Amino acid sequence: MSSVPERSDIDAQYKWDLESIYADDDDWEEAYEAVEERLGDLEAYEGRATEDGETLLEVLQLSDEIGREVSMVASYARMRSDENTADQEYQALTTRAQSLASRAQSAGSFIEPEIQSLDRDELDRMVEETDGLEQYGHFLDDVMRTKEHTRSAEIENLLAEFGEVTGASGEIYNMLSNADMTFPTVEKPDGDAVEITQSNFVNLLKNPDREFRRTVYEGYFDEWSDVRNSVGAAYKNSVKSDVKYAQARNYDTAREAALDGPNVPPEVYDNLLGTVRDNLDKLHQHAELKRESLGVDELRMWDLYMPMTDTESPELDYDRAVEYVTESLGALGDDYRSRVAEGIESRWIDVYETENKRAGAYSGGTYDTQPFILMNYQDDIASMYTLAHELGHSLHSQLTSETQPYVYSGYEIFVAEVASTVNESLLTHHLLETVDDPDFRQHVLNEYLERFRSTLYRQTLFADFEYQAHQVVENDEALTPDRLDQIYGDLKREFYEPAVVDERIEREWMRIPHFYRAYYVYQYSTGISAAVALADKILEEGEPAAERYLEFLRSGSREYPLELLEGAGVDMRSPEPIQRALDVYGDHLDEMEALI
Repeated sequence: MSSVPERSDIDAQYKWDLESIYADDDDWEEAYEAVEERLGDLEAYEGRATEDGETLLEVLQLSDEIGREVSMVASYARMRSDENTADQEYQALTTRAQSLASRAQSAGSFIEPEIQSLDRDELDRMVEETDGLEQYGHFLDDVMRTKEHTRSAEIENLLAEFGEVTGASGEIYNMLSNADMTFPTVEKPDGDAVEITQSNFVNLLKNPDREFRRTVYEGYFDEWSDVRNSVGAAYKNSVKSDVKYAQARNYDTAREAALDGPNVPPEVYDNLLGTVRDNLDKLHQHAELKRESLGVDELRMWDLYMPMTDTESPELDYDRAVEYVTESLGALGDDYRSRVAEGIESRWIDVYETENKRAGAYSGGTYDTQPFILMNYQDDIASMYTLAHELGHSLHSQLTSETQPYVYSGYEIFVAEVASTVNESLLTHHLLETVDDPDFRQHVLNEYLERFRSTLYRQTLFADFEYQAHQVVENDEALTPDRLDQIYGDLKREFYEPAVVDERIEREWMRIPHFYRAYYVYQYSTGISAAVALADKILEEGEPAAERYLEFLRSGSREYPLELLEGAGVDMRSPEPIQRALDVYGDHLDEMEALI
């Protein structure tokens, strides 16, 4: 019998308030049908979207209205499904919502090609002569920037319709890993039985009993070995989809296509990989320090998550974690902190792990809803940091939605991870400044180092892996599970040189859901680099730096990511912020080494 509680066992205050979107599924059905009927109104503009400025404004506003409605329908269905990934009713709603989103994208697929059929002077004249169209200035600039990679309206329509099918690899992987796979139940050192899950796996690897850790590690990865061919096929086809889409839009590589969306030059990616490789000695120092702190002859893969402390992580209940996080955000001003407190009271957050709930954590919601956060809180310091992280995303979304029109209400992942990691940095500073308990402080410092390692180094390793995996397909070579094991294993050995890399960890690529969003993970690494610089400025300068940062959060996507960060005070075209972050990591490593 599972030790994970049922959803009905959780108090309502610890569950997100999806009824604030739709009171029930019948309301969702009405919203679905209403927006479905509007797709024809948008399609009616095809062929005449740019006949004059007023018509262009009408079609852009209608597209925005439909986008807002579709995003609410899709978000509700997805979050209901995430509550219980085995619930086929909500799987069906999610599938229908995805189909609707694909049809909506298809219905408006003519807009950008028709805009790009104009010359620049014509477009500028339309904007100048039409009240309200100037609001779309940056959007229109971006459309013209990607002109050479936009196909005819007919082909754009076809590509949009295929979106639902080409996303199937990620959906299959999600169902397999969250709903269909089950992991062993193992006996803890105290005699209690515990079921290994996607959510508690890493936490179990922090148990001080080394033989127990090994049992958990082997049981978990052996389960993955049973679905190796299925996951390998899913990821291979996901990569092929990335490559084919890039080719369809006249890009040389999938990486070029992915980075061109947010207008990030490939040198930023290369700077990251090169700078991190130049600083692998710091990661090796961390691994060696961990081996010494554990008192073992060899650091094994089941030892990597162990804290460099003499005691287990202090238990930290959710309500106390909320207090710490809320207090730590005072550096961003009273308004920011009160927004966090109000959001928690308004049930933004689905807190605890329950049977078949989606693993991990994320921040969601739409332009017209409150933010929502999915968590699987585990009563430890790591979960407190996850709370701070996701609240950073949610406040970014809220501030943007309040300030920007819908067209700029989203923001690129490249800047999204800055907001989350600034919160983590401020939390660390607050805890080290205010908590006297030496054991707690040591665990906080350890948590910071571990999150830094798992964010900057680990995500850069992931970024290198997916870059190499895509190159295999782009070179017309076979992307087999064996090849994926080899790529991942070689990187793991390079990054964790002092540790023993066994064959099970070579399969770790199988458990990373972010790989189904091509060239996504590198932005965690660039994000933490920018965040370290911004958090330092906020703590050093106070209100002026905080206000620049808050203006960055309020800006949404009204400028390109690199320009937004530059306005906040960070130049990500240079390797300097990455090196600066790695130097901070090195300084904290030296501090921890002195403590232990």
